[in-house]
Amino acid sequence: MPIDLDAITAIDVHTHVEVSAETGRGSLSPDLEAAADRYFGRAGIGRPTIPEMATHYRERSMAAVVFTVDARTNLGVEPIPNDEIAAAAAEHDDVLIPFASVDPHLGQAAVAEVHRLVEVHDVKGFKFHPSVQGFFPDDPMAYPVYDAIQSHGRIALFHTGQTGIGAGARGGAGIRLKYSNPIHLDDVAADFGDLDIIMAHPSVPWQDEAISVATHKPRVHIDLSGWSPKYFPPQLVQQARTRLQDKVLFGSDFPMITPDRWLADFERLDFPDDVREKVLKGNAARLLGLA
Repeated sequence: MPIDLDAITAIDVHTHVEVSAETGRGSLSPDLEAAADRYFGRAGIGRPTIPEMATHYRERSMAAVVFTVDARTNLGVEPIPNDEIAAAAAEHDDVLIPFASVDPHLGQAAVAEVHRLVEVHDVKGFKFHPSVQGFFPDDPMAYPVYDAIQSHGRIALFHTGQTGIGAGARGGAGIRLKYSNPIHLDDVAADFGDLDIIMAHPSVPWQDEAISVATHKPRVHIDLSGWSPKYFPPQLVQQARTRLQDKVLFGSDFPMITPDRWLADFERLDFPDDVREKVLKGNAARLLGLA
């Protein structure tokens, strides 16, 4: 059944499917998974299946966007299949919203995959992690992929800023932070004026760049995932309350951070009730075409 907006209190636009029910593997190597667990302090915490994720959000009267990251070229690891995520989300479509991920290094194969995933599974957007995938978002190599996403009126969601993937590992496991500076999305937003873009996470250490891009480009948004709200940069909190209140979205980064913890810490921030509703549900409902 479609998501009933009156029955949910929030839409989490950023959650990760970490394990394939078909293969039992994730989209990262065991070493990278272990490093991320240490970074987020979640050693020993299980990796929920998609049905378990659906139950988690259903019990909380929330909806959630689900996705993986296809970084096969840069990491040499096959991703969790997009088809598996989309099919499982369809079985739980009262709470789950499927996004997909394609590797821009694959060229026309990635473009064809965008068209297929939208036409077959009606995925609502595509997740990119430039540091993990190893590319600058404004590299012309990726432009045909963005053109395909824009042609379907779907969303492109990009990781920005520091990443827990590879953090603490020798040499950061070769993951390069430079790719995730949000200023590289300014060219993308300028060249694809009808493409809805979400910049994921507080973009530390480039928060001001992210605010500038979101302020200047009308179809660029910011999700607040990956950090507890008590650690948000003050300029992000100020802009989310005011000038960017229609462009900021609740995201947790589940299961790295639980929605319970995120929401408890967000409650302590001084947001007017009407702005709080926009951040938690209204802005995402509009952007996802649910409203």
